[in-house]
Amino acid sequence: MKKNIGTALSLYPTPTVVIGAMVDGKPTWTLVAHVGIMGHDHVTVSLAKAHYINQGILESNTLSINVVTEDWLAKADQMGCISGNKVDKSEVFTYTMGEKNTPMIDEALLTIECQVEANYETTGFDNFICTIACTYAEESILNNAGKIDYRIFKPVLFQFPTYEYLRTGDVIGNCAKIGKK
Repeated sequence: MKKNIGTALSLYPTPTVVIGAMVDGKPTWTLVAHVGIMGHDHVTVSLAKAHYINQGILESNTLSINVVTEDWLAKADQMGCISGNKVDKSEVFTYTMGEKNTPMIDEALLTIECQVEANYETTGFDNFICTIACTYAEESILNNAGKIDYRIFKPVLFQFPTYEYLRTGDVIGNCAKIGKK
């Protein structure tokens, strides 16, 4: 029998990402767990209104989503431990500017550059609805067809209720095939 556990946010784990944007001519970064998919060409990024980075996103209507892997997890986690309102984060990562003029972390094997279409505000949060403008992937994580191979890429996952990071797992089946048996 299922037990009602209230209004628990339970759609986790999700990819661990660091959002990048320019504020006052400098890059800044923040660790984010609230990212989501809206169709094949849109994503959402939800940030507490108090985040320093929000002002840059609201001014430029652009942001980058840098997907975290284990080799730079400690630096990514640090971006969630310090506030851009108090500490200049501009030199934490080496970065390259994308086509939409967003800072993209060089260590990230996968970066999605986004154009913000709208901000759906909820109590205490800016929820940026974004169009995917460009996706940058290191060739080392691409398969022969030019698609991302997540068995090679292995992004870090974030588990909200426990605040734990998880490794991606093994392939257990193929979508739209295992149900046909």
